[in-house]
Amino acid sequence: MWLIRPLILVCDWLRHRLRLRHWRADAALGRRGEDMAHRYLQRHGLRVVERNWMRGGAKGEVDLVAWEGDRLVLVEVKTRSNADFGAPERAIDETKLRCMRNAAFYFTRRWDVPLSSARLDLVTIVFEPFALHHVRDAWGLHHER
Repeated sequence: MWLIRPLILVCDWLRHRLRLRHWRADAALGRRGEDMAHRYLQRHGLRVVERNWMRGGAKGEVDLVAWEGDRLVLVEVKTRSNADFGAPERAIDETKLRCMRNAAFYFTRRWDVPLSSARLDLVTIVFEPFALHHVRDAWGLHHER
């Protein structure tokens, strides 16, 4: 068991290096963060059912869609190599937030889930020095719309 975590970290790094050969550096870093957030959420009991979900014809993307019991969780992941230019969550503007809320409204209607059973979470990752933070219900849904 003690070998698994270091092995996963090495695999993450190798996958990231391979992505850098074909992707822009910021896209590769973002995907690396999404991979880590996915595993983190799974370890904490969430079941991730979609990654990088885009609703046809709509703007924006939801990084991770998960279920925690009967609660629908839409997760925004923000990743930075370091905190030199501020905290990762500073990159979330009103347009992104509106797109996430619209996605939540769409999902709740599509899957017949009460809006009160959905939430928007945030996972931030900074690699140097390493920090991962999960903010549950980072933005309210229930008073919107």
